[in-house]
Amino acid sequence: MGEHRFTTSDGIAIAYDLDDFTDPWKSANTLVMLHSAMGSARRFYAMVPPLARQYRVVRMDLRGHGRSTVPPADKPLTMDRLVADVRELMAELGCASAHFVGNSAGGYISQQLAMHHGGLTQSIAIFGSTPGLKHSQAHTWLPRVAKEGLRNFLADTIADRFDLAATDPGLVAWFLDQCAGNDTAYIGRFIGLMTTLDWSDEVHRIECPMLCVYPGGETVGSAHSYDVFRAKVPDVEMVSYDRLPHNICDAVPDRCAGDVLRFLKKRFGDGAGPN
Repeated sequence: MGEHRFTTSDGIAIAYDLDDFTDPWKSANTLVMLHSAMGSARRFYAMVPPLARQYRVVRMDLRGHGRSTVPPADKPLTMDRLVADVRELMAELGCASAHFVGNSAGGYISQQLAMHHGGLTQSIAIFGSTPGLKHSQAHTWLPRVAKEGLRNFLADTIADRFDLAATDPGLVAWFLDQCAGNDTAYIGRFIGLMTTLDWSDEVHRIECPMLCVYPGGETVGSAHSYDVFRAKVPDVEMVSYDRLPHNICDAVPDRCAGDVLRFLKKRFGDGAGPN
């Protein structure tokens, strides 16, 4: 339980949280949560209580985010390295396989794990996560972030992320503060990498059960960007949150957690079982 750290094979300290409120006389499956760009494990706070009652929940701060070490500028940043971080965390935990919940960029990593390391993924549930960020306007963010700063840029474009008429202003302010706590230069590198990537022609390799929840009012690219999963992934359930913009895990966390639990119960029964 609580906060933990481990060091990756290339020397980066990775922080993660372990939350387990399952019945102590049962063996619980593991559920790994991977957050978005500019995010952290803490942003999943509202989804954890219902999930941790059924699963051993592991929330990882991606390298360069949250409490994890910001890599030096001369250290290469690649999708393979981000995937390796998760694989090394799994080894650290002694966990042979897990269910994965990925939000936005965290969903990119979950997809890569399912496509290339399928033995690790019992299932993946992705939220607002297309097959890469290449076909979006995200590349236009980078010069603005560099000029205006991360918090100012996000504040100016916040309607792309939340339905402001239905969102607590306190949540918006907290979200901005959390994002701004990340290293701006590294976030620029991270988003820059994602804007070069598209693996639409590989998603058919996802063989585990997959839940894809997408915002019907998607503002990072288009809601049609998710159609490729429906067309190509062998075992996928698609769920649209009508009219909501991109940040669905922040805006409606209880709904998101409920859909994860419903999906996993439907496909696997309850959270008990060996990893």
